[in-house]
Amino acid sequence: MPSATSVLSTYTAFAASAMLVRTVINEVQTLTSQIIPKQLQTMMLSKLGGLFTNHSSQMTLIIDEYNGFSINQLYEASELYLSTKITASLEKLKVSKTTKEKNLSVTINKGEKISDIFEGICLVWEMTCKETEERSSQRGKAERVIELSFPKKYMERILNIYLPYVMEKSNAIKEQNKVVKLYAVGHFGGDSDRGGAWGSTNLDHPATFDKIAMDPSMKQASIDDLDRFVKRRNFYRRVGKVWKRGYLLFGPPGTGKSSLIAAMANYLKFNIYDMELTSVYCNSELRRRLVSTSNRSILVIEDIDCSVKLQDRQNGECVEQSEYSKLTLSGLLNFIDGLWSSCGDERIIVFTTNHKNRLAPALLRPGRMDMHIHMSYCNPSGIRILVSNYLGINDHNLFPEIDELEVAEVALEGLVEFLKRKKTEVAEVGNKQKASREAEGDEKIGEFVRKAKKRRSNTKRNRKGL
Repeated sequence: MPSATSVLSTYTAFAASAMLVRTVINEVQTLTSQIIPKQLQTMMLSKLGGLFTNHSSQMTLIIDEYNGFSINQLYEASELYLSTKITASLEKLKVSKTTKEKNLSVTINKGEKISDIFEGICLVWEMTCKETEERSSQRGKAERVIELSFPKKYMERILNIYLPYVMEKSNAIKEQNKVVKLYAVGHFGGDSDRGGAWGSTNLDHPATFDKIAMDPSMKQASIDDLDRFVKRRNFYRRVGKVWKRGYLLFGPPGTGKSSLIAAMANYLKFNIYDMELTSVYCNSELRRRLVSTSNRSILVIEDIDCSVKLQDRQNGECVEQSEYSKLTLSGLLNFIDGLWSSCGDERIIVFTTNHKNRLAPALLRPGRMDMHIHMSYCNPSGIRILVSNYLGINDHNLFPEIDELEVAEVALEGLVEFLKRKKTEVAEVGNKQKASREAEGDEKIGEFVRKAKKRRSNTKRNRKGL
C-alpha cells in the first residue's frame, strides 16, 4: 500500500498538470479569438456541433411564408433578421430593390444555411421550398419556407426568448429603414392598402425640427412631449387610457403649421393620414376611416374650423354643410377620445386652425387636444434659422441688432419712429398733391378767364362791324 507521502506527491503532480492544461487551453482560446474572425468561429462551432450531436436530439421549426391567406409575420421577421447575418461564406444571395425602398434588399437564397449563436445555443437557419397543394397563379406550385434547427432541450428558450428577440430585432430594422408615407382617401397614385380606404405616396418632405422657424422653447417642449409619449406605453396601460396624444396647432396662415406636422412625422417615423372632413358624410364613415388607419401614425385634420360645420351638442344649433351631411360634433369627439379611439395604439391626432377662438370648447380640453402649440410670426431666433436655411449664413453683424428688436421697448420705439416717418411722408405727399391740384385749378380758371375775355372781345368787334 502506497504511503501518504507518495499519494500526496502524486496528487500534487496531477493538480499541477491540470493547472498547466487549463492555462494552455485559456491561452489557446484567447489566441483563437484574436486571430480567427467571429463568423468563422461560429461556423466551426456549428460544424463541430453537427459532428458530435446526436441527430435524434435535434428539433426543427418550420416557418412558412404564408399563414392561410395572409403573410406569416414570423417569416418576414426571420428573413429580415437573417439579412443582418449574411457573411461572405454564403454562395448565393437574392438582391432586389423597389422604387419605394431606400437601399438594396439582400436575402438568403434557397438551400443556403446561416449559423447563429444565442446565449450559448448553436442554431442553424436554412431557406428551403416546399410543394403546395394550391395551384393559384398568385403563389405558384412552390412556397418558400425557413427552417430553424437547434437541440431539443432548448426548445422552450427558443420559443419564449429567441424568437421574440428575432421579432424585436426585425422591428428595429424596419423602423430604421422605414419610409414615411402620406395617406389620403381616394388617392390611388401610389400604394393602396388597409382595405382600400386609403391610398398612399411617399412623404418626401425635408422638414425637420432643426429647420423649423419657431420659438425655441416651444420647439423643445414639443420634442420633449413627443419623446415622453412614445416611451410611455406601460404608463397608459397602467392608468387605463388609450395610447394616443392630441396636438392643436394654431396661428396665422403661413407660419409653418403643415411643416411642423411633417417634421413630427420625420422625427418619429410615423405615417400621416390626411383626413378631409368635407368628404365625410356621416359619423359611421368617420369611424370606418379611423379603424382602417395603422398604429404609429399621425392623423391630421387641417383647418378644422372651416372644413365642416358641426352640430354643437351644447347649444343645440345644427348648421350642416349639406342636406346629406350627418357628421356631428359628438361623432367627432367620440372619434377623438371615445370608444372608437381605442381601435389602435401609439397614435397622434393633430388639428390645425387659423382661429382658435372659433372652435368648440369641447374640442380643446385636455384628453382631446393635450398640447396647444402657437405658431406665431417669425421672431429673431426664427430669423436666424431662416437666414441659415436660405442663405447658409450662421453669423452676421446684423444679428445683434435684430435680437434687440425682441425687447418690447426697442421694438415699440422703432414702431413709433416708423409710424411718424410714414405720417410725415403721407403729409408731404398730400401737400404736394394739394399744391398740384391748386395749381391745376388756377391754370384752368385762368384759361377759362382768357377764353371768356377773348369771346367778349370778339363779340364787341362783331357789333362794331354791324
